[in-house]
Amino acid sequence: MYDIIVVGGGHAGCEAAAASAGMGCKTLLITMNVNSIAWMSCNPAIGGLAKGHLVKEIDALGGEMAKVIDATGIQFRMLNRSKGPAVWSPRAQADRVMYSSEMKSRVEKKDNLTVEEGMVVEILADGKRAAGVKTGMGIVYEGRAVIITAGTFLNGLIHIGLKSYPGGRAGEIPSKGLTENLNKLGIKSKRFKTGTPPRIDGKTVNWKLLTFQNGDEIPVPFSYQTEKIEIVQVPCYLTYTNQETHNILFSGFDRSPLYSGVIKSLGPRYCPSIETKLVRFKDKERHQIFLEPEGYNTSEYYVNGFSTSLPEDIQIKGLGSIKGLEEVEITRFGYAIEYDYFPTDQIKLNLESRAVENLFLAGQINGTSGYEEAAGLGMMAGINAVLKLQNEKPFVLGRSEAYIGVMIDDLVTRGTDEPYRMFTSRAEYRLLLRQDNADERLMKYGYGFGLIPDKAYEKMKKKREEREKIIISLYKKKVKPNEINPVLERVNSAKVDNAVNIAQILKRPEIRFSDISEFLRGDEKNESLDSIAPQVEMEIKYKGYIERQISQIERMKKHEKKLIPDDIDYYKIMSISTEAKEKLSKVRPHSIGQASRIPGITPSDISVLFIYLKKIGCNV
Repeated sequence: MYDIIVVGGGHAGCEAAAASAGMGCKTLLITMNVNSIAWMSCNPAIGGLAKGHLVKEIDALGGEMAKVIDATGIQFRMLNRSKGPAVWSPRAQADRVMYSSEMKSRVEKKDNLTVEEGMVVEILADGKRAAGVKTGMGIVYEGRAVIITAGTFLNGLIHIGLKSYPGGRAGEIPSKGLTENLNKLGIKSKRFKTGTPPRIDGKTVNWKLLTFQNGDEIPVPFSYQTEKIEIVQVPCYLTYTNQETHNILFSGFDRSPLYSGVIKSLGPRYCPSIETKLVRFKDKERHQIFLEPEGYNTSEYYVNGFSTSLPEDIQIKGLGSIKGLEEVEITRFGYAIEYDYFPTDQIKLNLESRAVENLFLAGQINGTSGYEEAAGLGMMAGINAVLKLQNEKPFVLGRSEAYIGVMIDDLVTRGTDEPYRMFTSRAEYRLLLRQDNADERLMKYGYGFGLIPDKAYEKMKKKREEREKIIISLYKKKVKPNEINPVLERVNSAKVDNAVNIAQILKRPEIRFSDISEFLRGDEKNESLDSIAPQVEMEIKYKGYIERQISQIERMKKHEKKLIPDDIDYYKIMSISTEAKEKLSKVRPHSIGQASRIPGITPSDISVLFIYLKKIGCNV
């Protein structure tokens, strides 16, 4: 008998199990292959645009992903530095084998957590409540709650050209029976598709013809608990497709599962195959191809930008037409995979199934795409499963609190008809949801759940206090023209005629914190000034925008506090459209705020709903 059973050992499953065990619940993580825990099925990297924000948030809540990539990364870069700080995003190449091994080690060593190998084929239910799982070997594990994180394994079907075969990913069998069991329990399923590029032998690449890309000189850790990263960074390389490449690829379209009708399910629009790029962007003469190392101890490289399910002979010829890859040898062919997922109008904001109590769904089976999205969902499912067993209220992050909150609200409230990927543009308040302040936003929750150690929490509070002290000082401290004008002249900024506070100078776009730090009083300087400086600079430069977003959030929170009973019968509300009744009944929003975000629900529908709730005695 376990408190919580987690089905699947991918990125979602590891975070769910670690969170559950960390909060004191006796947890079982059951996976089809204990040697491929947290395996990177696609690119060997963590983070990226908006995805890096998710990793920082998972870390602030007490998750594992950030610590693991800090320990196994082989190249670190902060993306988007040329743009505003709201969209800066960390990314790191990982040693694929080391990453999996490190996560496996962390999970196995967790107190309260048992890892076992097996294929779950049935969720056991006591009435409409999850009560355990049954494996294909007939072994029964009893549990008070179950979290399913099966990734792409549910009835997975791999395609290369017109050939297809069952598989959860290359080299591993699919999970059979679980989808059908959940269908019987009242949970609907659909099919999505994703894919991966070929891998190549680095010994057969002409590196001299490629452009290399190094990591940052001073790597920035993902985890707030990592003091410093000291590694030998490995470069990535850039090349391009050309018209010959495109002609070769087009010649195989009659054998493409995507364009011959073999694959009927939708794939991720924002991570398209090379075939889709050629069709969608016909006017482009070339497409970027990044060669990313798979690790320190291998010569294998991942061909980022060349995801494909074209036949093997076309993959060979196509890659061979690219500069630097003329003699390249493929070690693993690219492929597409179709798999089952469960549309998210069937779950609550705490990721619990509406059809089966104490059954939680997390990861790619929610219709998402990416390790980071899966891990964030797994983290939230693990926490909420524990809270459900403790009869505590669900842990739901708002859109103004975290990208994780934006993602879950998007999935549950709006749904998705294609694999969901996180972008900074999805967040209305992204100036407040930066990668550098996730600790200040979320660590209080992780600490409250017992997932953040005292030392890390105290460090966060000290950083916040120091930053606020410096900002106050910058507004108080005035400098005379003869003091500041030499600095302004050095950076081609307009001189001043009167004494001004340093904050006014720092507001200028061309001024950096390093330009004015010399004017701080000696007792305000501290060892962590360099790490605090970017936040100080950002908060002063964008003060007006930040205050405006805070004001918008306060208005929005009023609607989020207006709760809607879960058992309300929307068909009794006479003055709203049939479409609105159907959508409200399907999503069952928990608040007026969530209801207003459902596609197709109009302001007039919300007004009528508000009046109806008052009429039946709801405190709105």
